[in-house]
This record gives sequence, structure tokens and C-alpha cells, in this order.
Amino acid sequence: MKQEVSEKALLKILVIDDHESVLSGTVDILQKHYPGAEIITAINANNALNRVSTLHLDLVVMDLSIPENYGITARPDTGVQLLRIFMKQFPNLNIIVQTAHVRTLVRIRPDIDSHKGGFTVADKSLSSQEMLTRVDWALQGLTHTKDIKGIYSGLELKAEWLKVLTLAFEEGLQDKTIAERMCISERMVRHYWSKLQDALNVYPDEGKNIRIQTEIRAREEGLID
Repeated sequence: MKQEVSEKALLKILVIDDHESVLSGTVDILQKHYPGAEIITAINANNALNRVSTLHLDLVVMDLSIPENYGITARPDTGVQLLRIFMKQFPNLNIIVQTAHVRTLVRIRPDIDSHKGGFTVADKSLSSQEMLTRVDWALQGLTHTKDIKGIYSGLELKAEWLKVLTLAFEEGLQDKTIAERMCISERMVRHYWSKLQDALNVYPDEGKNIRIQTEIRAREEGLID
């Protein structure tokens, strides 16, 4: 679900948090940044799953420590299970996890690696501007998981990501041709780029070409000659 951030007025965003003050604060920040967006809220997992299932959403902003239903104690595991459902049933959904329980996401690293939509993480201690940057990245379909301690043990890259690197920077191929050579869609190629850039700690930086930065980091790591 690639989304141009300039189309702010067309966005439909779901915010999930059971703390009223945090929920209203997040909604206020998003409304100011995306003044024309439609922002929907949910305060428990069942409520959130119903909204995601029935609405055509551009983005989900969610806490992990949420209750399963009304009157039930909030637990990080509830949010993790909900997140797993989202990624399985809605593989192109853009997601930003805004939580104080970032380390919990290590449990679902394989799901995050295979998720095709944008996926970013924002610790609740981050400033509003830093959080909004992660929101913008998620809407661009990018992955950012460096806040998750231990999600990568050293530099671990999947064979498919390395193949994209080789075809792009050693054979000089564009994404369309890379997709044809690998017998996959261009969307999947972009998905591999996002996962690769996250593993290499390369993210959008104003005035810099992210593909060139990716090539530089890949050469520094010895991944390509």
C-alpha cells in the first residue's frame, strides 16, 4: 500500500490506545500534521480488529499494551497477537507501533520481516516530530525497526535481499527488470529494498538519494564488490 505523503487530505488513519490522554494526544498530533485526514480510534483489540476489517485504512498507529475487550486488563501480549493478525490478514497495511514495550516485538520478527506494508516503530519517549517522521516512513511503505533491541543479531540478510543488491548494483538493473529476473512483482522488489535498507540502517534523509546510500552501506559491509 504505497502512499504519497502529499495526499494528506485523503488519508484514513486508525489510532489504537486504551489510555484516553495518550489517544487524544496522538490524534491531535496527527490531525495537525494531516489536517484533511480522517482519524478513527479504538481502545481495545476487538474494537480495533473490527475497524481494520471494515474500513479501507491507509495507516494503523497502535500501542501494544491494550486490553482484548472492555473490562479486561491491558497486556503487551494482546497487542502483539493483534499485530500478528493484522500482518497475516492485511499484508499491505501500513503500521506504526507506538509503545513503551518495544522489545516485545522481537517475538514476531519473522512476521515483521515478511510484512509487505510499511512497518515502523516509535518508542513513546520519542518527540512528536520523531514520531511523525516514522509515520511518514510507514506511509511510504518503508520499514524501520532499529528501536527493537536485539531484532538483528549482527547483520543478517535474506538471500532474496542480497539478490536484489547484486542485480541492482553489479548488473545495473532497474526494479522492473529485477522483478522479471527474480520472477516476482515490482511491489515485492520494493518490499525487499525496504527490508534491506532497514537491516543496513539506511533511511530517507532529505537531499540524499536513498538507493545511493544503500549502495555505499552495502559496499562498506562487503555485501557487493
